[in-house]
Amino acid sequence: MSEDASNIVAFPEGANASKPSSSGKRPINMRSDLVVAASKVIPEPPVLINLVSTRVKQLNMGRSPLVKIDHRMGAADIALTEIIEGKIGVETKEAEA
Repeated sequence: MSEDASNIVAFPEGANASKPSSSGKRPINMRSDLVVAASKVIPEPPVLINLVSTRVKQLNMGRSPLVKIDHRMGAADIALTEIIEGKIGVETKEAEA
């Protein structure tokens, strides 16, 4: 996978990655190829965003990654990779019944 700057997506959009946003939090950088691949697994954007956000919080609080990582991966990339590899997901209402 390519590591060029065109492959990085800043989240939230329009925020500068080197400075905290107006809310005081740093934006999350995600590789666009991982976002595309994860959106094939979880096609609903709000669900994907909530899952990645929740997992990033867990990883930042010290939870161990469920996939093999390298030093260049941020928490969002790890979360997206976990989704792609089927290590994490969401329960459907059908599964709860």
